[in-house]
Amino acid sequence: MSKNNLSIVESILFATGKPVKYKEIISFVKIKEKGLKEIISDLKEKYNTNESGVHILDNNNKLQLVTNPDNGKVMQEYFVDEITGELSRPALETLTIISYRQPISKEELEQIRGVNCSLILRNLLIRGFVESKSSKGGLLTNYSVTTDFLRHLGIDSVKDLPDYEKLNSDDNLQSVINNTDEE
Repeated sequence: MSKNNLSIVESILFATGKPVKYKEIISFVKIKEKGLKEIISDLKEKYNTNESGVHILDNNNKLQLVTNPDNGKVMQEYFVDEITGELSRPALETLTIISYRQPISKEELEQIRGVNCSLILRNLLIRGFVESKSSKGGLLTNYSVTTDFLRHLGIDSVKDLPDYEKLNSDDNLQSVINNTDEE
């Protein structure tokens, strides 16, 4: 087994932050199931210890990098403010972009905002304001607002947002996104 493949699988699990099917990893990394099982075993040996803050969760032929279950209570206390507190200005900006441009990928969001949006997206997902949907074999994730978010705003559709038609079809913004796709 190539140490590079272990590193690639580890990076995929870290970057996606959600369960990834065995078959998606096998297809992307171009390894056999036996090779993936060896990698899983090595990753579990590396992470699934009392001293590690992260663990490899292996369930129903899906893998996910998660926090150590022993730290669950501490993690819940840590995130209580993020779940119940007011949205930060960057979170509001991100939520606005998603509302007007959905479905939108993390890469497109980051191109528009000019900064990494990983933590903001995670917080919006936790709050239930956005949802993610995988495409292209699970390697690309698109984000959209949820019905809970629309209910929170008191509107029936994103089309009820101010200047929705104008901002949803903004040619300047679309050209920025298209230039990103060409790079």
